[in-house]
Amino acid sequence: MVIVQEADFDAAQLLAGLRQRCAGTAGAVVTFTGYVRDYAQDAATQSLFLEHYPGMCEREIEALCNTAQSRWDVQECLVVHRVGELRNAEQIVFVAAASAHRGDAFKACEFIIDALKTRAPFWKRETLASGERFWVRQRESDASKTSQWDHPPAT
Repeated sequence: MVIVQEADFDAAQLLAGLRQRCAGTAGAVVTFTGYVRDYAQDAATQSLFLEHYPGMCEREIEALCNTAQSRWDVQECLVVHRVGELRNAEQIVFVAAASAHRGDAFKACEFIIDALKTRAPFWKRETLASGERFWVRQRESDASKTSQWDHPPAT
């Protein structure tokens, strides 16, 4: 399930719904909640404005969830991502993966959140306390982390 919305979300309610949909078959649910943080090194972040490409964004996130379910034994994935103007410390994203075993749930959740940062069509504009605004660039470390999922190291 993928939801992109402006409104805040209740992580406990999302988790309860996921557990209900899995009807007791999930022995593990791993969740991740991301928050707006100070991105600027020299000035305080006031807010982060997130734009997305409607339709395409949801399809891309759904594809990430499908990939996670095909790679690991995952019963359900859930992603809720906010858009619009978000203040410092507000929730941005909720990711959950339910599985019979914790290892699969951890890997699926980590894969989804890593891939979201580089593959989902979101754009972030940061506003500093000074009023300065700028678009946040993708970090090389995020791209490198995501590419490791495509080319796992030999074991």
